[in-house]
Amino acid sequence: MSLARTRLIAPSLLAADFADLRNEIFRVEKAGADWLHLDVMDGHFVPNLTFGPFIVSAIRSLTPLPLDTHLMITDPAFYAPRFAEAGSNLITFHVEAVQDVVRTIREIKGLGVKAGISIKPATPVDAVLPYLESLDLVLLMSVEPGFGGQKFMPEAVPKIRSLREAIDGRNLTTKIQVDGGINPETAKLVRDAGVDVIVAGTSVFRSKDPAAALSQLRA
Repeated sequence: MSLARTRLIAPSLLAADFADLRNEIFRVEKAGADWLHLDVMDGHFVPNLTFGPFIVSAIRSLTPLPLDTHLMITDPAFYAPRFAEAGSNLITFHVEAVQDVVRTIREIKGLGVKAGISIKPATPVDAVLPYLESLDLVLLMSVEPGFGGQKFMPEAVPKIRSLREAIDGRNLTTKIQVDGGINPETAKLVRDAGVDVIVAGTSVFRSKDPAAALSQLRA
C-alpha cells in the first residue's frame, strides 16, 4: 500500500549556496520541488547555528512554495510565533526539546500554521504515538540533527514502517517525513517503508540537474 502513496520532495536549504539564494530557490522551484525545508538551529539544542525569522521572511518573499520549518531549538513555543509571522506554513519542533507536547502543538496550531513533531535517531517512535491525532506531520531524523551531508542511518527504516502502521491503523492523514542522508538509493528504502515527504539537501542543490535529481528521489 505504501508504494502507491504520493511522495512530496522538500529540498533542504541547508545545502544551498546562500550567496546566491534567490537563484538557488528558483532552480529547485522550477525543477518541481513541492516544499522548501528550512533547518533552524540555535547552537544549543544542536551544535550549530543557522538562521532565524528574518531569513525565513526573506525566503518567503522569493517563493510561493510552502515553507516547512524545522525548529532544532531549545524553546520552540517561544519562537514559533515569529516563524509563523515570517511566513512558515508548517512548524516542526523536537519532542526532546519540550516538556508539554500537547500545549506546544496547540500553540503552534493557534498561529494558523500546521504542526509537526520531530524525533532524533535514538528516540523511539513510541514518543510521538500519543499525539498523532493532533499532528500534521512526524519528522524522523535519519542522521543526528545539526549538520548536513551526513550518512543515512538505516535504523530509520523500521521506525518509518512502525509509524506508517500506526498512522494507517488509526486512519489518519498525518504525514511521515524523513531527513538525513537522502540520495536515490536511500530514498528507495524510505519510500518502500511508507514515507510521505522526503527531505534532501546535497543530492538536490549540488546536482547539475535538480529536476532529474527530484525525479530520481520520487522514482
